[in-house]
Amino acid sequence: MCEKLKQYIFLTQTDTIVGFISQNSTKLTQIKQRPPHKHYIRAVNSLHLLKSFTRVPKIHKKRLRHSQKTTFIMPNTCSFRVVKDSHHLLLLNRIDWAYTTSANLSGNTYDENFSKDATDIIVEPLHNECTPSRIIKLGKYSLKKIR
Repeated sequence: MCEKLKQYIFLTQTDTIVGFISQNSTKLTQIKQRPPHKHYIRAVNSLHLLKSFTRVPKIHKKRLRHSQKTTFIMPNTCSFRVVKDSHHLLLLNRIDWAYTTSANLSGNTYDENFSKDATDIIVEPLHNECTPSRIIKLGKYSLKKIR
């Protein structure tokens, strides 16, 4: 059952905004009409799983462990967010990790009708008043606030 879930596009309240999540980046790119070279943020359910994707520079480990609603761009240019929100974790714990993006066409604002039509599974409740995550780019010894 869980293997099937990994191919679906979910519309859900993430830990930050209403968004699409899936392990299928190709399908997300088609829905959002986004350039294929742009990367997605990977939401992971634990720090242990994050280690399987990338190495966190030693001086940033404590920051990453204690941060909430923050996306980190790692030195290998992949971006990750460790989710701690209990509602969002209910889904992530079933699929381990997922690409996450806002639920809109690339460059447009949120449209509830478009979002619901474009998705395979809707996870209620949805609240659109949340703010997007902070984005911090981590270097080997430095960090830079992006958003």
